[in-house]
Amino acid sequence: MDIRILRSFLAIADELHFGRAAARLHLAQPSLSQQLRRLEREVGVELVARTSHEVRLTPAGQVFQTEARKLIEQADRAMTAAREVAAGRSGWINIGFNLSAAERVLQPALVKLSGTHPGVGTHLWELTSGPQVQGLLNGELDVGFTFGPPPTGALGSREVLRVQLVAVVGHHHEWAGRQSVAFHELASQACMLCRRATSPTMYDTIIAIAQRTSTNLRIVAENDDLGGVRLRITTGPVAGILSLERARTLNGTSVVPIVDPVPTVPVHMVWRPPQTRLVAALLDSVDTVLRERAGDAAAEAAGGPPATAGPGAVPGQRRGDRPAAW
Repeated sequence: MDIRILRSFLAIADELHFGRAAARLHLAQPSLSQQLRRLEREVGVELVARTSHEVRLTPAGQVFQTEARKLIEQADRAMTAAREVAAGRSGWINIGFNLSAAERVLQPALVKLSGTHPGVGTHLWELTSGPQVQGLLNGELDVGFTFGPPPTGALGSREVLRVQLVAVVGHHHEWAGRQSVAFHELASQACMLCRRATSPTMYDTIIAIAQRTSTNLRIVAENDDLGGVRLRITTGPVAGILSLERARTLNGTSVVPIVDPVPTVPVHMVWRPPQTRLVAALLDSVDTVLRERAGDAAAEAAGGPPATAGPGAVPGQRRGDRPAAW
């Protein structure tokens, strides 16, 4: 059923006068009469009784008027919603992220996005890098925040952050009171890393530094489950290597910075091309956050107070009863 003909019928029903209805629709009166006859043939009943002296709705026309108005309103809402989504002013973004990105970039970016695009909603999943890439490729995710760039040219990406890697040990460990450890000292410890399948950039970064510094790492475990990581660290002489943000969530452990060199990994914002308006809006919000952070760093270097403050960590600090999260 043609929406335009429904609009014509409603104009007739409202005006009960073909001349006024035609003028309202900017149509010739014969054309309007033809549209009504076409509609009545399609419905199969007379909707408008008309004589030379009177135009009125039939009982069937009165019922049809009510339902047609609902259809028009729904169609108008559908068109408005589609245009809002196409313009990037509304819709949903499915986002995968890691904890480092969430704390330092994504959370403030989403606050800004909600201010500039209040009609945009988000679905959020905390995932390791491997599952994020898979989710982007199969269409389950629109955006990801992964350690390192995607391993395929089918995805677009931009580096938005660099994350420090640290050693995490139990309170009983000989390093628990240390302010820092040199990377080569890891050779003296049983080490636990993330699995390469889920965080290849983090894993490869650690191995590359070990090779460059001639450090013979003794890797006794690879684990991505936060509960398993914490249990292994707190019950045995094991040094886990994690992002600083993740390490700070493990209660009952000590965070020890690694130096000479300080290992870092990039965090990339990743998306499926072509970049949609919603993804572009999120990227704009991320860029705004990064510019503000750069301004804070410049102000701090000049001796002034930063405009904003992000989460920090105290080297060697023991973590108490903070809730663990993955």
